[in-house]
Amino acid sequence: MRPPEVALAAALVALAAVFGGAAAAFPAALTLERALPHRGVPAEHLRERDRARHKGRGLLGGGPAVAGVVDFPVEGSANPYMVGLYFTRVKLGNPAKEYFVQIDTGSDILWVACSPCTGCPTSSGLNIQLEFFNPDSSSTSSRIPCSDDRCTAALQTGEALCQPSDSPSSPCGYTFTYGDGSGTSGYYVSDTMYFDTVMGNEQTANSSASVVFGCSNSQSGDLMKTDRAVDGIFGFGQHELSVISQLYSLGVSPKTFSHCLKGSDNGGGILVLGEIVEPGLVFTPLVPSQPHYNLYLESIAVSGQKLPIDSSLFATSNTQGTIVDSGTTLVYLVDGAYDPFISAIAAAVSPSARSVVSKGTQCFVTSGRFSSFSF
Repeated sequence: MRPPEVALAAALVALAAVFGGAAAAFPAALTLERALPHRGVPAEHLRERDRARHKGRGLLGGGPAVAGVVDFPVEGSANPYMVGLYFTRVKLGNPAKEYFVQIDTGSDILWVACSPCTGCPTSSGLNIQLEFFNPDSSSTSSRIPCSDDRCTAALQTGEALCQPSDSPSSPCGYTFTYGDGSGTSGYYVSDTMYFDTVMGNEQTANSSASVVFGCSNSQSGDLMKTDRAVDGIFGFGQHELSVISQLYSLGVSPKTFSHCLKGSDNGGGILVLGEIVEPGLVFTPLVPSQPHYNLYLESIAVSGQKLPIDSSLFATSNTQGTIVDSGTTLVYLVDGAYDPFISAIAAAVSPSARSVVSKGTQCFVTSGRFSSFSF
């Protein structure tokens, strides 16, 4: 299987994860200096242009025929002092309800808070109305038992929990712990998801499919905080229970997703199950056979000068690697790469900026504006 690919731009980060089918060959290097050719172009304009480019590209060889690409709205911002996350909306159940879920390429499963739920916030500082999913109130909902083949597959990869003492009819449960120490637990259900499908004739159709997702009845850590609370997390990983894999197996959409994040305070971006066709993007392949979307990071340069960082720090192994994770607001570097990086930035902005440490984070205070700065 050819590895997925990632497109990265300075003003817009585009993740195009291709799980199967043919893909063009790109050099194994990460470049962060080229951006989209049209700065300031609204995301909706890019989306409309992309829809036109998708005519005739709705089929992927080697897999089931697909009807089109699925388009999701993107809200939120990368500003850690404001929202600090990106989220979208999904419609689930019958009657359908809308849920706000964080977009996370670092995990696999879609889950939403269910009723009742221990530790789940009831209000949000994001000016959104939180909802609780109730499988008993949906006419199309069903719980996934331990005997279900989908639960068995999830058990093999640690995405599900069923004890040997459980009966075959016991609910297929799960427990997830995230990198920040927060966690959620619950059980899997199957229900209808509603979404917009962009067809090859540039028309948008209202579509639906039955998908498996998590019903969270317990949350802990930062997931309990109300300032950035959402209804759940939408995992875009490679597991067969990810919504991407499920919709692909149903012939609804390609096993490809494109994720563009606007870095401005206004935030937003693009999220489609399909490809973003833009000749100005720079691509780099992902490391194959990894549980996350690992990059071949080779070096870091500031103002065109390559930093003296041991390249072994960027190698992918069982204990380290460079991953693309939309669920994490900031870029994190190991000490051996972080210290030279911060020193180089401090030298580049001095004396126009003053270096300070705020809440354990290196910051730079300036009274003016920088006309250009790249790394």
